[in-house]
Amino acid sequence: MAKIAVTLKKSTIGFPRNQRRVVESLGLRRLHHTVEHEDTDSIKGMIFKVKHLLEVKLVESSD
Repeated sequence: MAKIAVTLKKSTIGFPRNQRRVVESLGLRRLHHTVEHEDTDSIKGMIFKVKHLLEVKLVESSD
C-alpha cells in the first residue's frame, strides 16, 4: 500500500478544538514535524479536514 508523509506547516492556535484533535490524532506534535501513514480513506479524510495546516507528499516505496 502507498504511504504518504504529512508535515504540520501551520500552528493550530486560533483554530477550533476539533481541528487540533485531528492534528494530534495524525501523530503531529509540533511545527515541521513529519509522520508517515498508509494511504487509507480514513487518513485522507483527516487530512482533508485540516489541509490548510498541512503539507502532504507521496512517499516513494523501494519495494
